[in-house]
Amino acid sequence: MTVARSAESVQAVIKAYDVRGVVGEQIDAAFVRDVAGSFARLMRAEGATRAVIGHDMRDSSPELAAAFAEGVLAQGLDVVHIGLASTDELYFASGHLDCPGAMFTASHNPAKYNGIKLCRAKALPVGQDTGLATISEEVIAGVPAFDGPRGTESEVDLLAAYATFLHKLVDLSGSRPLRIAVDAGNGMGGYTVPAVLGTLEQYTIEPLFFELDGNFPNHEANPLDPKNLVDLQAYVRKTGADIGLAFDGDADRCFVVDEKGDPVSPSAITGLVAERELTKEPGATVIHNLITSKAVPELVSALGGTPVRTRVGHSFIKQQMAATGAIFGGEHSAHYYFRDFWGADSGMLAALHVLAALGEKDRPMSELASAYATYAASGEINSTVADAKERTTAVLEAFSKTAQSVDRLDGVTVQLADGAWFNLRASNTEPLLRLNVEARSQDEVDALVTEILSIVRA
Repeated sequence: MTVARSAESVQAVIKAYDVRGVVGEQIDAAFVRDVAGSFARLMRAEGATRAVIGHDMRDSSPELAAAFAEGVLAQGLDVVHIGLASTDELYFASGHLDCPGAMFTASHNPAKYNGIKLCRAKALPVGQDTGLATISEEVIAGVPAFDGPRGTESEVDLLAAYATFLHKLVDLSGSRPLRIAVDAGNGMGGYTVPAVLGTLEQYTIEPLFFELDGNFPNHEANPLDPKNLVDLQAYVRKTGADIGLAFDGDADRCFVVDEKGDPVSPSAITGLVAERELTKEPGATVIHNLITSKAVPELVSALGGTPVRTRVGHSFIKQQMAATGAIFGGEHSAHYYFRDFWGADSGMLAALHVLAALGEKDRPMSELASAYATYAASGEINSTVADAKERTTAVLEAFSKTAQSVDRLDGVTVQLADGAWFNLRASNTEPLLRLNVEARSQDEVDALVTEILSIVRA
């Protein structure tokens, strides 16, 4: 049995969706071995005989991935190493090899962080209620030793197979020539984009920050923050690109910039991809989280599909994907989920759909995107608060006479007149309230934001 650990130290790192913390302070090789041991025990009890492991370009990732492998091997499971990979390539490996997986990455977090994204075979999620709580409890108490034979290790390069699989899902053969500016942010997009897009003759790739560097010397690999899109926006204008793509650190999210350098909202991309998938399978279900634009469920319904609304977070989306058999799911954060990709998220697959849609029509990206952006939105605005519950109650009281409805699926979502709505959600890990507002016009959005923040930040 491994050494017991304090509940506080373990629960600070094993979170609702993944494992993440500061390397050397919260996460080290010994801790990772314990997590791996408990994960292997859980997977072995479910019938698994091996696990696949991938890692990103962070300096600490190879050592931590090796430590995880040691923990899995000691519990009698075999290990398949795929080495450098994007998170969606790891999901591909889990589906392709039909085994559980572990991806070492801290996504868009700064260089001092690292973490583990875990999945079952076929990329099925491991979240707080589906394994992480059990792993946390065992790591706190001490992971029991295994008295059977040790597992064996092997290595396989799946990058080409991953690219081939994606190409089979989206037909790009009829696309007109496109010039594509891509900002990899020194993350794993610099590894996967050449393999997936660089082999297609109709595309000219204009690369930006493709050098793999876990210290992120140019900007944070978090395109959700507008300041991290500035370089790509300027690069699109400089190169005359038809479209710009920005990937986060582990390349499971993809953001789109049009030919003018203007960002395209992830809700518009969700609508675009949903329409393509519903054309393939009329009447299918499409998942959207509760802060995705109302334009998405309206479009899905108009096309004869079934929209299903969920909480924010990939584990909730994936659970609903599996439960409903949904063909596609999208989030405001630019996570896009595909039934054809084992219900997992893939920024690269979403990018291929956008490129196919753009390449099929002789019109610019700005015009293509405008058809899916029928509302104005604030984007997510964070406020540091001492008491999120008290501030939320104050906001609800202020809107008690004008609210048409209030639901509490995830935080509070308040429906107002003329299609306007806002959502307030408390962060699970920080003293923050997150605000999203949508309305018919930007002026109405701005007025609501000002009114709500005056209460939240009072």
